[in-house]
Amino acid sequence: MKASVEHIREKFAFTERRACRLLLVPVSSYRYKPRQNDDNLRERLIALAREKPRFGYRRLHVLLGREGEQVNHKRVHRIYREAGLALRRKKRKHCVRLSTPLGIYTAANQEWALDFVHDVTASGRSIRVLNVVDAYTRESLAMEVDTSFAGLRVTRVLEQIIVERGVPRAIRCDNGPELTSRHFLAWALDRKIDLVHIQPGKPTQNAYVESFNSKLREECLRVSWFQNLFEARRIIAAWRRDYNERRPHSSLNYMTPSEFAAKASGGKDAGSACLKNDTAVFHFPTATAAAG
Repeated sequence: MKASVEHIREKFAFTERRACRLLLVPVSSYRYKPRQNDDNLRERLIALAREKPRFGYRRLHVLLGREGEQVNHKRVHRIYREAGLALRRKKRKHCVRLSTPLGIYTAANQEWALDFVHDVTASGRSIRVLNVVDAYTRESLAMEVDTSFAGLRVTRVLEQIIVERGVPRAIRCDNGPELTSRHFLAWALDRKIDLVHIQPGKPTQNAYVESFNSKLREECLRVSWFQNLFEARRIIAAWRRDYNERRPHSSLNYMTPSEFAAKASGGKDAGSACLKNDTAVFHFPTATAAAG
């Protein structure tokens, strides 16, 4: 504030009292001159900083205390900054993602949606559920349950699905470390699969799997008490079978995902099944009329 008062006095030729009154600064505070001499403390702080160049002011304050220097940490911080000892930390660079809204899908395996859901067991152990959903048929292709997932584990699950269903054209996912690792990117490139990474903080761009996640939480995770990891796997696998084979899906004209997939894959009702699913896409505000 002293610098502001001095700036106004120099620019507008104000008196000291008028400048202080304008900035609501007490005249006594402006005239105050510290009685303590910081030269010795500054020299010692600089010497410690040269010995430990990667230490911040808090650790240097601890070292000063060990030497018997009883000084307030705020005073150390002020001198630390005035001496130009503050560490410069590199800001983490974030990958910029372009908005890729949902499309209209006309067949299975055009795009898979992938995401993780978290929960805990009775012992407090954290578990994760890897969900893979077909964006067209809304089938749950996999629900892998474990305590942690690496990129290699994710691709192993996807390979098991590919053996049964074939290779998808694209996979839509977020920017988690498992889904942006070199292994996962190289695997998708080798399989010629387009990776659609959504923008950070935009879960609606992966609305199909987010909708599936909400059903999983409401109908399974919040009404179940998992004693251990193995019980969680058993209960979640049973819920997945019920979801695919028995649970009516409102976006599929209240057919089950398995029934819709069977009709869409062939038969006399294939055309009507495709039409009903196309109109259901517009339940999501991010859907566009562009081809998937």
